Amino acid sequence: MTAQLTTPSAPAAPPAGQVSPPSVGASAAEMVARRKKGYSLEGGFYTSQEVYDLDVEVVFSKNWIFVAAAAEIPEAGDFVTVDIGKASVIVVRDDDDQIAAFHNVCRHRGSRLLEDKGFVGNIVCPYHRWTYALDGSLLHAESQPPTFDKTCFSLRTVHVRNLAGLVFICLAPEAPADFDEVAKLVEPHLLPYQLDRAKVARQVDLPEAGNWKLVMENNRECYHCDGHPELTSAYFPIFAYDEEDITPRLKPLYDRYTKAADALAEKRREQGTPLVDHMELDTRQVGFQLTHLPLDGEGRSFAAGGAAVCSKLIGEVKDAAFGDLSLHMQPNSWFHFLGDHAVVFSVMPTSPSTSVLRTTWLVHPDAEEGKDYDLESLCTVWNATNDQDRVLVTNTQIGCGDPSYVPGPYSMVEDQVEGFVNWYVTRLREHLGVEATA
Repeated sequence: MTAQLTTPSAPAAPPAGQVSPPSVGASAAEMVARRKKGYSLEGGFYTSQEVYDLDVEVVFSKNWIFVAAAAEIPEAGDFVTVDIGKASVIVVRDDDDQIAAFHNVCRHRGSRLLEDKGFVGNIVCPYHRWTYALDGSLLHAESQPPTFDKTCFSLRTVHVRNLAGLVFICLAPEAPADFDEVAKLVEPHLLPYQLDRAKVARQVDLPEAGNWKLVMENNRECYHCDGHPELTSAYFPIFAYDEEDITPRLKPLYDRYTKAADALAEKRREQGTPLVDHMELDTRQVGFQLTHLPLDGEGRSFAAGGAAVCSKLIGEVKDAAFGDLSLHMQPNSWFHFLGDHAVVFSVMPTSPSTSVLRTTWLVHPDAEEGKDYDLESLCTVWNATNDQDRVLVTNTQIGCGDPSYVPGPYSMVEDQVEGFVNWYVTRLREHLGVEATA
């Protein structure tokens, strides 16, 4: 029998109105170049090792990254460590009550110095006992020649900023300079909460089965907030909605929201905080958004019906019904500041398809657990919301890895997702030197 050769037929064109999935295995530069504004990212942005490596190198190593609340290191010698890709950083409060940051690498033969978090009098290398002061200077190195100059072997510093109790670091030799401009706009809003003096009530690290960007994108919209019943008991689920976005179903809710917003504006005047909110998510390198939102019901906190979760107000807040000061900072953090407590969030990448969400609850330093607040009640809303979001992120990660996935258009109320994605793609585009083609 003679074998017959068959010429493969050309792939069928997609039905009218459909789009072919992007080619599998496209390079990061190709995907960045053809990214279309107003549409979600291609699947490779969430699954590619090349993109993940770029995220660590470009986004997390060249920009200001939120790493801790200052309340986590309240006393001299208190420290936390932060891992960014292969890099590790020590963030410590020094003897002058200032926050410093150093590469977590001994200047002798490179040993890691500290792990996790804790307290030290001096920083002592576990290998050969080289000893550093809290300002990073080398105090002791045994068996060195007379010509050895200790001043040449201080720990290598990392850029660090304490923004009214929120600690940011930057690994780049030159950190983005516009942090100062953003700090001037943001700090006056944060001062009443006195975060530098707050107390950590609880901190939870939640592993996510999703790329870090999916965690951030999920946070940047309330299109899905109907799936958060605990949160929406107090939180108006119309974040980023303009009046023209309000559907008939949402009209009664919106009317209640505008009335609560007017009442909150008066409280902001009485407190002396600025009345102007800000949104510059993708128009500067230190992208941010700040909005002071009213809460539903009693307007006090995140408990059911807007009830309080702590009887002692945080910082110097004068009125318990002080709404929710919501702050987003590109690329990895968001914050909620309320009259009785604060909640701070950070996301760190761990692989192309995994990340870690850290949530920290802060209260007044004199607030006592069991008297002024119940810990489980304090954390109920965000424990539930984080778990619900984790399912959404997991499902989206799976879907973005499906060969049939094609980027879809954002809705009218997902403009802050577009702001995050555009900021992110701009960072990669600048690094790769590619022009947009879409």
